[in-house]
Amino acid sequence: MIFKVFKKQELARLYELLAVNVIVGPVSRGNDRNGKPLYDFDVVYDFDELALDYTQTVHSPKRFVLPYQETLSTFAITREGWEKHVDINVYRPLVFFGMHACDINALNKLDLVLAQSTYPNPYYMGKRKNLFIIGLDCNPEPQCFCRSMGTDSAIHGFDVFLTDLGGKYFAEILSATAFDLLNQITCKDPSAKELALYKHVTHEKSTRYTATVDTSDLTKILDLEFESPAWDYWGEKCLSCGTCANVCPTCYCYGVEEHVDLGLQHASKTKSLHSCNLIDFAKVAGGHNFRPTSASRLKYRYYHKHRGFVEAFEESLCVGCGRCGAACLADITPPAVIASVRGKE
Repeated sequence: MIFKVFKKQELARLYELLAVNVIVGPVSRGNDRNGKPLYDFDVVYDFDELALDYTQTVHSPKRFVLPYQETLSTFAITREGWEKHVDINVYRPLVFFGMHACDINALNKLDLVLAQSTYPNPYYMGKRKNLFIIGLDCNPEPQCFCRSMGTDSAIHGFDVFLTDLGGKYFAEILSATAFDLLNQITCKDPSAKELALYKHVTHEKSTRYTATVDTSDLTKILDLEFESPAWDYWGEKCLSCGTCANVCPTCYCYGVEEHVDLGLQHASKTKSLHSCNLIDFAKVAGGHNFRPTSASRLKYRYYHKHRGFVEAFEESLCVGCGRCGAACLADITPPAVIASVRGKE
């Protein structure tokens, strides 16, 4: 990894160099009912649109590499026979400008399933391989427990990561493309004073996390507490609305539907993201539902995040961004659920 330092005004120049591509970044979306600013990721067309001082976006940037709905293929009947058209829906490189460490780590976790597994997903891989990611340090929100999940910093999965040192940025360069780009703006090697300041800033950030999750022996605890009454307690609160999966940066469950026109001349195959909290998620032909209660669905969501994924990949699927708890209409949060399963509250 190579380190550089540049003045903040140089960031606009970096944006200009990348503007030949589609740029996605954090933008302001007004305020919530309490007056708190809301942010989300969207395509931007001007550097001034970027809200680089954002706290956390309502939704994760996942939808740009794993769309909520995507056409996988289309079919058409012709006089000569039939035609099939498959499009992985990648047309131009995509630049993520200002992604926090938790969301970078979320993409790294999705890679394990959708890009590095026995059966990689070509639609995801096509988008993922055409990404250029500029990471940006953050100020922890009250709901953030990413430090507990080891995702408060990123060591891979980005091209360049920026840390605010006041009037300048400390840049961690991880790709040759990023190195070439930074050579086109005014930057320099960090001095001993700037290195010390960087270490101070990152240490000070680590002290500002208020939400925590005890992950020690969590997989074992979950095995021991499979029949814990805590699941029924939280299940009674759960509305089975699927909001948690909608905002989660790592939920990837999906369903595929085939649509055939009434004239039998055209057909399409469409993938839609799903949520394991929805009542029909485990419903099969014949009407049987393997998870008929909200408690069973909520429990299996936690077991997938913190038990099954750990067994398969030796790390949790959760990155601790806290979006699910912030968006939950029933005020269900992972720290509270896991603490109650442990018998702490």
